[in-house]
Amino acid sequence: MESKIIIATAVMLASALLFGRLGKFFKLPNVTGYLIAGLLLGPSFLNIIPMNMVNGFSVISDMALAFIAFSVGCEFDLKYYRKVGGSPILIAITEACGAIVVVTVTLILLGFDVKLAIMLGAIAAATAPAQTIMVINQYKAKGPLTSMLLSVVAIDDAVALIAFGLATTVVKAMNSTVNTNMVMSILSPVYEIAVSFVLGGLAGILMKLVFRWFKKPSNRICIILALVLSTYWIADLVHGSPLLACMALGAVLTNIYDEIEKIVSTCDSFTPPLYMIFFVISGAGFEVSALKGIGLIGITYVVARVIGKWGGAWFGGKVTKQEEKICKYLGPTLMPQAGVALGLIVVAGSVVPAYAPQIRVIILCSTFIYSIIGPIAAKSALQKSGELVVKKDNKV
Repeated sequence: MESKIIIATAVMLASALLFGRLGKFFKLPNVTGYLIAGLLLGPSFLNIIPMNMVNGFSVISDMALAFIAFSVGCEFDLKYYRKVGGSPILIAITEACGAIVVVTVTLILLGFDVKLAIMLGAIAAATAPAQTIMVINQYKAKGPLTSMLLSVVAIDDAVALIAFGLATTVVKAMNSTVNTNMVMSILSPVYEIAVSFVLGGLAGILMKLVFRWFKKPSNRICIILALVLSTYWIADLVHGSPLLACMALGAVLTNIYDEIEKIVSTCDSFTPPLYMIFFVISGAGFEVSALKGIGLIGITYVVARVIGKWGGAWFGGKVTKQEEKICKYLGPTLMPQAGVALGLIVVAGSVVPAYAPQIRVIILCSTFIYSIIGPIAAKSALQKSGELVVKKDNKV
């Protein structure tokens, strides 16, 4: 089994490089190539990476998500927020609420169960930063839109968790067969967010202290790995949000440590293979046969969520008087959905057990669709905004 894992890892990295290069040829982001490589290697086609191996590589996925969240947090500079005020927070609320309202209302109008519509609407609020961050890093995007995007996705998970907690409370109250404690249902997401920020903050302070004694890049790699992964694990252990905890770690560190650029550079030196494997595994984990089960409700969810995110981001940008390019192009960059949304499937299924299989298929299928289309949309939006310049000699 060990030799199979070693060979599979080599094949995944080689295929990621190959399809990343092919992606460049077709003017697609690298991450789209990685996902397609995984899909071809997975059970749906070649089965070089069978489903049991996909599940076995879940630890790699967790590690990649931890560092993606940490990198997002490292962009959370308070100097930027002093300059722009609470605009990112308001925009994060409007884009999340836009997805919730449009998805929920559309499904209800089409005649679907109100409880199912509410749960899917709540899940629609979540945005996954992984694919968008990869696009930003690949093309070195910079500017007001990029800064706003990084800030919004950092806040989005917190907004999504609160919204989901409130939606769960409402659905439980509608379901007379479920005993519910209204106060605990409301406080649960608040606890999850609070404990995650406290844990991440303490880890950020500890990381700065340890850096005083270790200056060599090799030692700092070990420190970063140990603290980021420990934060992710402890947050999960105490029922917090691992992603929010790692974001908080990066956010605290970037505001108390003067050499944060060196830390980001150090992370960039060892995380690319991790990200490649993560996205290949993500592609391999999707079974094409599941698409036939998505149905009208799944298609409606996919389209309505995009409209809600786009409209909510535009509205938030207008209210906070942002530049026109932020109002116009922020929405398309918020399309990807994974991470938190996938985690919420289990909770949603326990609240409305009759719809648990349907919710799972809808979210898994939509996640794959967003994963393929999302990076392309993000690249296009950033390019049209003038913050991403694709050079002919840009290397993969």
